[in-house]
Amino acid sequence: MRRPSAAALSAGFFLVAPGTVVGLIPWLITRWRWRPELPGGVAIRVVGAVLVAAGLLPAGSAFVEFVKAGGTPIPLAPTDRLVVSGFNRYVRNPMYVGLLLAVVGQALIFGQARLLVYAAAVWIAPAAFVHWYEEPTLTRRFGTEYEAYRAAVPAWWPRIHPWTPQPERN
Repeated sequence: MRRPSAAALSAGFFLVAPGTVVGLIPWLITRWRWRPELPGGVAIRVVGAVLVAAGLLPAGSAFVEFVKAGGTPIPLAPTDRLVVSGFNRYVRNPMYVGLLLAVVGQALIFGQARLLVYAAAVWIAPAAFVHWYEEPTLTRRFGTEYEAYRAAVPAWWPRIHPWTPQPERN
């Protein structure tokens, strides 16, 4: 896929999918209403804001890495090569982990426990998708390259140091 097409498709998908997960649904749950009395007061809201920013960064960056690889994160328009750059060097699912962090951050900002329940769903649904569809598909497409990546990079908890693939030996 050509980069301009991949970029346009990825940008649209980013607005729809992550936009729904961290924008529309949290708004429907909270209507952005703040709970006035919150343990930790302003400090907990600041931690929440940091989590939102920290979550959106890897999610957005991962979309860019897919476009640079000539595809999209959309299963119907994937890249031709395994994307192991950017935040993918630390965790296999930076988009999902990032969106989860952003929702947890919103729960802290707004003091809304319902968002923590929603955050559990934000993790369970992608975890099931990754386990039942994404990992078997990537194993079939990329074989030992994906298996080496999968063995070295955790799915849900980031590594401290970035992973660098070993060059193939001929």
